[in-house]
Amino acid sequence: MSSIIIVILITLGTLFVLLAAIGMVRMPDTYLRISVTTKAATLGVGLLLVSSAIFFNDLSTTSRALVIILFVLLTAPVSAHLIGRASYFMGVKLWYKSVMDDLHGKYQKKTHVLKSEIDDTPGDNVMHDKTENGNEDEDELK
Repeated sequence: MSSIIIVILITLGTLFVLLAAIGMVRMPDTYLRISVTTKAATLGVGLLLVSSAIFFNDLSTTSRALVIILFVLLTAPVSAHLIGRASYFMGVKLWYKSVMDDLHGKYQKKTHVLKSEIDDTPGDNVMHDKTENGNEDEDELK
């Protein structure tokens, strides 16, 4: 019975890691790639480690697997958030089909302050316009 559970967990873990790898190739911008890899890879690695803990059925292996799972669950979302935040503040552009930019006009480049309301100080905010002229629709440029 435990071999069936192990096979199911390994298969699911491998599928999630595969989906994370496909997402890295298929997603169009940095922010979507971060999201895919953080969620899918964390779940995939967790399932693989749980299956190894069940397979070895040893206290030391199980405790190590659980500590690694805890470490991945604590560090992956935090590091993804910091990478995404640094990318946004450095000016990495959003995908041109992105619907909404929640931080538009709220981050000041000079003071590095992130405000909850839009700040209208000219030339001080990080702008992530979809095109160089600030027009969202590229057909308007022609």
